[in-house]
Amino acid sequence: MQNELFEHGYVYHIFNRGNNKEDIFKEPQNYIYFLKLMQKYVLPIADVYAYCLLKNHFHILVRVKEQEEIENERWREKPYLGFSHLFNTYTQAINKAYGRRGSLFQEHPKRIKVNDSGYLIQLIAYIHLNPVKHNFSNSVNYPYSSYSAITSQKPTNIKREEVIKYFDDVGNFKYWHNLQQARVRNILNLLDENL
Repeated sequence: MQNELFEHGYVYHIFNRGNNKEDIFKEPQNYIYFLKLMQKYVLPIADVYAYCLLKNHFHILVRVKEQEEIENERWREKPYLGFSHLFNTYTQAINKAYGRRGSLFQEHPKRIKVNDSGYLIQLIAYIHLNPVKHNFSNSVNYPYSSYSAITSQKPTNIKREEVIKYFDDVGNFKYWHNLQQARVRNILNLLDENL
């Protein structure tokens, strides 16, 4: 990841999959470890709006902090280093734990700069509904996504209030997700009938 791909104050959708479509999360503790690494390496440089970790890929939606918000001087100039440390540290741990070598992720993580609030709303729902889309879950309440953290009152590192503002309130947040979930199920049912 190169510095010019992360501008301070902007929102980015970051995603990637396993190399050769390999699973990047093999056991529940892998998901938990990845989230701990996000806390260690991403939170100092970015606010997390949404995430979803699936067996063979992930989605993270973040707002890169302004320079003055980042304490680490080196990361202030190069915020991509936080993401680089996350992916490299996770890869090394998985390689060691499972006796594998080489790259865990497919090339470099992809990132899309999000400039439109309408697109941002759709993207948050898309990220949370990814488990339904890929048949990992029948519900948006998937254990390795930020949906539950946003809809609950429990302490969280997710920027809950900022995310909810895009939907006006928690009720609309849930309504939007339920509406989109019904659309995803209808599409999947149509695909099943036509295969």
